[in-house]
Amino acid sequence: MGTVSTPPDEQARSIFTDLGYSLAGDGAEFSATRDWKEIRVSAVTDDVETTGGSDYRCFVTWATDADELEARLRRRDPTYEWAVIGVREDGDYEVARAPPVA
Repeated sequence: MGTVSTPPDEQARSIFTDLGYSLAGDGAEFSATRDWKEIRVSAVTDDVETTGGSDYRCFVTWATDADELEARLRRRDPTYEWAVIGVREDGDYEVARAPPVA
């Protein structure tokens, strides 16, 4: 994936905190909980582990890598609901792929 080698874990934590989630865990992988929903969040830069662990997953990566990550996840077709957030170095972000609305 892109040229930045450190995962955007601080940005991921900031996004989910601003959205009102409670966070648990350290490093580039943590859980974010609000109301009844718990999301396993992975801040990634390279190959990503996509096997289970939660009904909801969110992968946070640098904006330049978001399209490639989304394409890889689509090819793997995981059984859980997933989203990809692309973060720019200035902290702005875009949800590149969100789960379908039921």
